[in-house]
Amino acid sequence: MNDISKELVGASSIPLILTILEDGENYGYQIIQRVKEMSGGQIEWKDGTLYPILHKLEKKELIVSFWKAAENGRKRKYYKLKEQGKSALATEKHNWLEMNQIFMNAWNLKPQNS
Repeated sequence: MNDISKELVGASSIPLILTILEDGENYGYQIIQRVKEMSGGQIEWKDGTLYPILHKLEKKELIVSFWKAAENGRKRKYYKLKEQGKSALATEKHNWLEMNQIFMNAWNLKPQNS
């Protein structure tokens, strides 16, 4: 992690994972790579970071895991978003957009066009 604080990365981990799983089922390594890609390399999770969060999300019944054979025949544990996870993601999106707007207002910033 470059300049982003560990606390902020930690706070954003659940919405990031839920967002990735919104696009479809994924296994751990794919999730780690997707986070790295989405962050432009600023966030590089290790297995020890990801799996406790996935277990927490499973316990909260936001995601479900299952074993599946990959194309090479190797079995991998995949994770999939449940309906409750979709609702949780909608709440997370709302909260993060609200916080973003608060900071934009506080810092007198205008949205940048991408």
